[in-house]
Amino acid sequence: MIPSSSAPRLILASSSSYRRELLARLHLPFATVAPHIDETPLVGEAPESTALRLARAKAEAIARLHPGALVIGSDQVATLDGEQIGKPGDHARALAQLQKMRGREVVFHTALCLWDGRALDPADTAQVENVQVFVRFRDLPDAELDAYLRIEQPYDCAGSAKNEGLGIALIERIDSSDPTALTGLPLIALTSMLRRAGVVFFGI
Repeated sequence: MIPSSSAPRLILASSSSYRRELLARLHLPFATVAPHIDETPLVGEAPESTALRLARAKAEAIARLHPGALVIGSDQVATLDGEQIGKPGDHARALAQLQKMRGREVVFHTALCLWDGRALDPADTAQVENVQVFVRFRDLPDAELDAYLRIEQPYDCAGSAKNEGLGIALIERIDSSDPTALTGLPLIALTSMLRRAGVVFFGI
């Protein structure tokens, strides 16, 4: 059971500007705190398991520092043929990623955890969910892929394409039950979790 009278502080356990911008759409006051955890996948770990484990670990790490808060953790793992596709980090790796993905479908696992520091029952502490997004990339020539990367430089994005920016021109189709999951924070899933935690929207 969760005390209904408590008004928790809301914290986004992330340093991502994309997730911060998405959460701001809900018009709820929140703070951001960057979690410092090892994000290396475990040996033999399935991609969705990696995303879920890291989302929970991020939320739990910040919740320890802020007792009584509602903490949002999220993590995204992109996969092609079951193989994880990480953040490229530089131009050459990003181009190689886009070349490998062109004309093919990539699955993005966006995991979400809402950690409720007010919960009296440990079973009520964490709500977790993995939202899958299926993205088919256009079969484009190297020159277009290279030009895109030089314009947007999405080297901090798994899959090397910002769908909220010019990267949408690389994409042929997106299938998901939660449109913002691809950008990094599934707001439909999150608002459901927040409602279950007693958060009031629209001031009523």
